[in-house]
This record gives sequence, C-alpha cells and structure tokens, in this order.
Amino acid sequence: KYPDDEPYKEMDENSRFWKTCVDEGMKVDAGKVIDWTDALDVLLVFAGLFSAVVSTFACQTFQTLQVDPADVMSSLIFELLAVVRAIDEHGPGSSKGVIRTDTSFHPTRTATWVNGLWYVSLTLSLATALVAALTKQWIHQYMNYAQLGTPRARARLRHFRYLQLQAWHVPAIIGLLPVMMHIALGLFLSGLIIHTRAL
Repeated sequence: KYPDDEPYKEMDENSRFWKTCVDEGMKVDAGKVIDWTDALDVLLVFAGLFSAVVSTFACQTFQTLQVDPADVMSSLIFELLAVVRAIDEHGPGSSKGVIRTDTSFHPTRTATWVNGLWYVSLTLSLATALVAALTKQWIHQYMNYAQLGTPRARARLRHFRYLQLQAWHVPAIIGLLPVMMHIALGLFLSGLIIHTRAL
C-alpha cells in the first residue's frame, strides 16, 4: 500500500511503519466506536423519553406528599363554624379553647414509597443520560487523531488515548449504562404497581 522506505529510514516520522500503525489503529477503532456510538445514541433517546415519562408521573404523585389546600380550607371553615356556634350558644367570651390546631399531615406509606421509587428511577435515568453524553464526548475526542501531525505523532497519540480509554474503563462504563437504565425501569414499574394497587 505504501512505498518502501529508504534504507535506515524505516522508523522516520513519515515511514511506512507509522502509516501502517495509524491505518490499522483506525480500522480497529472504527468498528468499536461505531458500535459504542450507536448504543449510546439509543440510550440517550431512551433515557430522555423515559425521564420525561417518569417526571410526569412523579409530578402528579408529588402532591400526595403535601397537605391538600382544599382539606386545609375546609378544616378552617369547620373551625370557624364551630367558633360561630359556640358564640351563638354561650355568648361572646365562650369561644376560647374551641379552636383546634391539629392540622398535622403525614403522607401515606404508599405515597412515600411510590414517590421514592420514582425519584430514584428519575435520578438513575438522568445520570445515565449524563454519563452517556460524556462518554460520547470522550469517544469523539479519542477518534480525533487522524489529521494531527506526522504518522508517528498520530500513532503515538492514538496509543496514548487508547491506554487512557482503558485506564478510565470506558468500555466497562458503556456496558454499565444499559444496566442502570434497566434498574431505573424496574424501579419505575415497581412504583407503578404499588401505585395502582393502592387505587
């Protein structure tokens, strides 16, 4: 593919050896990177759509963790009616001690579990999307050596980046991302089952 080098120049910056190293590295990397980017693209789309669905459910059920303003208002109206009745029956000074302030609210155990599961699911889904986006940037930077300098500089840079890719466990991270999405989906479905059984 490349012409023979002059004698004693087989390891120069532009020698056939370095050009071949770069070409072979590109072939090896191209297959891996295409698989990784395809998997990360699918994960990003799924994580985005899934996060939208989970956040919609979580926003609706979050209200069950707070006091319902309508209940507070009706409680205050009943208290006001009790004060008015006490004044009518016993005179103006008899309303003391009638007002109750037992408006303590405790969310149900089901509401707490459902919201907890859904917010953990949402957190895992968003974390998956964040790590997938960062990993795509790492991969893009990893492959950005094809036009830099001489063939020897490109081969060295590719090897350095390959070692760093392995040191940072990028293939393991990419393999872990679908597991995180499966856990998020399982938590969401668990919360949905608990929520529908409580209805």
